[in-house]
Amino acid sequence: MTLSTPGGALAGKVALVIGAGGAGNMGQIIAATLAKAGAEVIVAGRRLAPLEVLAEKIGGWAAHCDITRQSDSMRLADEIKQRSGGVDIVVNATGHGLRGRFEDVTEQQLRDIVELQFIGPFLFFQAMLRVVRDGGSLIQISSATATIMLDDHAPYMGTKAGMDHVLRCIALVAGPRGIRANSVSPGLTESPMTAAAKSVPGVFETYRSKYPLGRLGTAEDIADAVLWLASDGCFMTGQNLQVNGGLTLRGNPSRTEIDTAVIAATGAPRPAP
Repeated sequence: MTLSTPGGALAGKVALVIGAGGAGNMGQIIAATLAKAGAEVIVAGRRLAPLEVLAEKIGGWAAHCDITRQSDSMRLADEIKQRSGGVDIVVNATGHGLRGRFEDVTEQQLRDIVELQFIGPFLFFQAMLRVVRDGGSLIQISSATATIMLDDHAPYMGTKAGMDHVLRCIALVAGPRGIRANSVSPGLTESPMTAAAKSVPGVFETYRSKYPLGRLGTAEDIADAVLWLASDGCFMTGQNLQVNGGLTLRGNPSRTEIDTAVIAATGAPRPAP
């Protein structure tokens, strides 16, 4: 059984979602949403086994691709050309939430996240432009923190912001072919990836107070935005969608605010500065 519905809004389209290897992660939810809308969905990432399980469920196919390796992206582009003739929708949902004080980030940590969240995606979209059909849609999953501040995520924030600007460059380059390039910025999202943070009393409550719509986002919220960006009815390019319940109106909580809330909720000692 598949989730594809041939009569859906994306019927006849081929979509690629990279970063869909984690159980229940945002990439998987996006892939399932695009498949339900009728697209043939290719799921890619570094771990092939869970991707194959997902591909069988949604009626697509899986491919190994480490986004930090240009050769992997080029090989994936060739495979897409051979198996599907091209691709109409490309979504990069890879990322890693490196957290730590600016002063404590090591050179290796910095190099690793730049490879994962800037150099890799840059080269990935270069490769995909070879096989994206005219009128297609390129979508980068960014972060609200590329616009508003957290005081302990500098490498993460900087690389996400950098790729937002690269997507604007792609929009100019690919525009004559009718190809759109946009990014989507979630805030803190309830998912398996944030379960550990949610388990600490006071953390999610502090974040939730910053959202004018009164709740944190979900992967489904982001998938719905991606679905619109992927559809032919989207006449927008070079833009960043802030799909985070109005978080940018108030801003993220500071580390001090979060620590204070955790101490109040648990009686834990205040962490060292």
